[in-house]
Order: sequence, then structure tokens, then C-alpha cells
Amino acid sequence: MNEPPVIDLVSDDYFMREALRQARRAAAADEVPVGVVIVHEGGIIARAHNQVELLKDATAHAEMLAITQAQTALGDWRLNACTLFVTKEPCPMCAGALVQARMGRVVFAASDPKGGAAGGALNLLQFPGFNHRCEITRGILEEEARALLREFFGGKRRG
Repeated sequence: MNEPPVIDLVSDDYFMREALRQARRAAAADEVPVGVVIVHEGGIIARAHNQVELLKDATAHAEMLAITQAQTALGDWRLNACTLFVTKEPCPMCAGALVQARMGRVVFAASDPKGGAAGGALNLLQFPGFNHRCEITRGILEEEARALLREFFGGKRRG
């Protein structure tokens, strides 16, 4: 007898699709389309997208907002048992915050060779001198995330 296919809700693809939903929310609000979810024990405990323009705050990157949500949800600043899914490679500010928060794993879609701090331009997430290093997974749904960024910035250049 044929069994129905199992839908794996804990896969990297599933959670990155959730981060892409957040990135689309950012784009709809005319923010750089970066979205994040943070997962703990198989469930999403934080969701965020860039809100720099809305909040008039250069630190209101999706990662920073999600880290605060996750720490509140867990009642602890240490996020060792968590995985952050983000649609674009973290910048140096966000990578530093991820290390300080002791994020266990960082999964990103689109790399950023000019400004990424998870192996693109530099790698702060695994810097040898730091007390903590994050596990990194690259390229999950990269084309979808890259297309969203291209569309957003192409519109900015045309408009």
C-alpha cells in the first residue's frame, strides 16, 4: 500500500521559506527584503524583517529584531540551542550580535561577497579569537532570495 508523502516541517527549506515570507513583507514596506526566523526545538520562536526605514534605526536589521524576540521567548540571552534562518548573509553588525547571543547555527540563502560576515567578505561567525563560533549552512533557497533582492534593488535603480 502506498503511504502519503511525509511533509518534513523541520527542514531547512521549510524554515527558509518562512524567512522569505518575512523578506517579502519587508519589500512590501519598501525595506531591503531581508527576513529571519529563529527556530528552537523544531518550532519558530521569532520572526522579523528589516525595519530600518520604519523605525529610523540603522540597527533595526531583521537579525537584530529576531534575536531580541528569541531571547524574550526563552527568557535567556544565550541562544545556543537555536538556529537562525536569514535570506541574506548577515552583515558585520548582525554577525557580531549572533556571536554575542551564542546562536548555535546560522543558515542563510544569498551570500554577500561585498559585505557579508559569514564567509562572504569576512567570517565573524567563526572568528578564531572569539569565545563562541556559530555553525554555518549556506545557499538554502539562494536563487529565490537573490531574485527578491535583485527585483527590489532593480526597482530602486529604475525608480
